[in-house]
Amino acid sequence: MKTSHVKVQVFAVLVVMLAASATALHAQTYAVQYNFGNVTCDPLNPAFSGIIAQGRDGNMYSSTATGGCFGSNGAVFKISPKGKLSVVYSFNHAIGDQILAFSGATLGTDGNFWGTNEGGDFGGNVWKVTAAGKETPINVFGGTKEVNGIEPTAPPVQGMDGNFYGTTNQGGNVTKCTYNFGGCGVIYRISPSGKTFKVIYTFDQTNGANPDSPLILGTDGNFYGTTYYGGTVGKVFRNAGVIFRVTPAGKYTVLYAFCALANCHDGSNPIGGLVQGTDGNFYGTTEYGGTSTILPEGVVFKVTPAGKLTVLNSFCTLASCKDGSNPFGGLVQATDGNLYGTTFGGGATNQGTIFQVTPKGKFTIVHNFQDATGSLFGEFPEVTLIQNTNGILYGDTMNGGTSGRRQGVFYSFDMGLKPFVSMVAWYGAVGNTIEILGQGFKGTTAVSFNGTPATFNVVSDNYLTAVPQPGTTSGLVTVTTPGGVLTSNRAFRVHPGNITFTPTSGPVGTQVTITGTNFTGATRVTFGGVKATTFSVDSDTQITATVPVGAKTGKIQVTTPQGTGTSATDFTVTQ
Repeated sequence: MKTSHVKVQVFAVLVVMLAASATALHAQTYAVQYNFGNVTCDPLNPAFSGIIAQGRDGNMYSSTATGGCFGSNGAVFKISPKGKLSVVYSFNHAIGDQILAFSGATLGTDGNFWGTNEGGDFGGNVWKVTAAGKETPINVFGGTKEVNGIEPTAPPVQGMDGNFYGTTNQGGNVTKCTYNFGGCGVIYRISPSGKTFKVIYTFDQTNGANPDSPLILGTDGNFYGTTYYGGTVGKVFRNAGVIFRVTPAGKYTVLYAFCALANCHDGSNPIGGLVQGTDGNFYGTTEYGGTSTILPEGVVFKVTPAGKLTVLNSFCTLASCKDGSNPFGGLVQATDGNLYGTTFGGGATNQGTIFQVTPKGKFTIVHNFQDATGSLFGEFPEVTLIQNTNGILYGDTMNGGTSGRRQGVFYSFDMGLKPFVSMVAWYGAVGNTIEILGQGFKGTTAVSFNGTPATFNVVSDNYLTAVPQPGTTSGLVTVTTPGGVLTSNRAFRVHPGNITFTPTSGPVGTQVTITGTNFTGATRVTFGGVKATTFSVDSDTQITATVPVGAKTGKIQVTTPQGTGTSATDFTVTQ
């Protein structure tokens, strides 16, 4: 498809801070890479959640709920860093497709892009689509009394066990959601094949309800997310949303319930998702609440894994909300260590903003969506930004642009940050194949994990695979290319792996020798999910454990501060 470009240069803005040490930012460049709606079959009006994922080919992939080639049923699209867009798949309700792909997409280790449709005959579905456009629908929602959930608005994400985990906005147990007869939603798990589906948690309004945002995988192997409604502070039902943690097995914990402070100064109704910072804390936004005396139009917050919340910024504290209002999307932590996000409204002309906030809370507007000719450069962004491995931030707007009905734009925002590499899965064991995304890989001469050389295979200029070798420890990944050394945007975490054991069966009390890799610092050993009360870490490659009372036939798992490893075969518990 043809592309259309409109570019505008945005220079550094000197922000007047209360602190005497205010500094200026480096120059930034905002550019419209594509105008949605100028070409037949275009995706239209990209809206929340609209997650953007980088693919193995260096292009970015997402979806829209409208547009496409079949009666505006929605589409999955890809776009290059330079703005060349093509439709990957158009949904067609006439042939049985579910519709309203608000979700955007996430990339799985299978190379497929995963997302959801909110509407259709079954209350939505999960889909996966290849980069070449082969779509597989997975109709798992609904069920008797809609207990499996309906109307998912975010894509699923992949867990350390290889399964995908996600949420639905509606459905579940309506008796636990008295204010919403459609149910408060569920958290689900689905296998990569799509053949195994299970609801692992049903929201009950007291502990959160109606999640809109995608889950994120934490470094501890658990999932973290937000709900837009629900939540109880003390014994008072606030209905302002919560931050939660859920294990892959479905153990659910509310970390924080919003509107715990007077006048909801801590924020309320988070619609965007979370991001885990390099400091281990989680960062996010709420649509409403905050300390503004003009309008309570949202906050940026930090929350620890233990649930201690700190408000980093309240929006709409300036006249006419010049500092932005109502952030819909979540945040991205870029390679400069700062967090970046957008607001749907506010700014110079109330068309939204791009903002930067440090982990300590220094807040700066770095771009206002505005122009003198009527929003030709885009307006009203709803989607979380992505930092491509070329170093540049990308996003889209719901409206604006040069098409006849101003149906949104896809834009870039260059902060001058250097290229880097990222991992599809930032965890694994010695001997596992790790997928690495980037650019300029042809002619690569070395790949290392925290300084330990790895074997590698360059698949394309944007994609390579590497295998960490014995002795590898957790840390940054580097790729040596003809253009220089590229460093990963986050640390690789080495999990216990290659787990075998002897004997392979025995009663409670049996002493079992477990062998594998990266056992140092092990904190937990389980037999069929039951914790061993007695074990010793003999070396980095051996653990001796005693089969505990209550042990069940199943996999042996070893957990270290870096993650959990699972045996390929079962230990059989005998009588």
